[in-house]
Amino acid sequence: MAEAGEIDLVAFLPLGQLERLPEPVVIKGCGDITIFGMNNKFKDEFPNELHGKLAPEEFQETMRKINSRLENSLPSHVRWLFCGLLCCCCTAGCSLWPVIHLSRRTRRDLQKTLEAENHRLYCNIGLRLSLIKQQSSESTALMEYVLRIEQLPKVCIYTPD
Repeated sequence: MAEAGEIDLVAFLPLGQLERLPEPVVIKGCGDITIFGMNNKFKDEFPNELHGKLAPEEFQETMRKINSRLENSLPSHVRWLFCGLLCCCCTAGCSLWPVIHLSRRTRRDLQKTLEAENHRLYCNIGLRLSLIKQQSSESTALMEYVLRIEQLPKVCIYTPD
């Protein structure tokens, strides 16, 4: 408790004046093939919202890494999906399990790549890159994976722990 002559700092901190973060930047897939919501390519053009926060070359390098991961996994996805659809009636749908497993593995690989990029670059400049699932803009029933770049909130060093 504060004594009579002391000022309690916690009482004077503004509670409602939290810093408003800008809307996250969403990067959608732009490829021709989508398997289980994962597109085969993401747009690599530099978003206007990131000017002054990130160098265009760094952003394009990150997108190149992500798109190369997707390019490497696509041929096996298509091959297993085609085989799974051919045998789907005979195997009661069990022939689609390899495609589902490959899709999960690709998603896990992308998340590891994004974590490495966050650790290498994005967290140092106050940004976070993540892979999220959201409703597709073309249809309300379909879901798609998109990349989201959000600004991390700044930590106020004057507030008590």
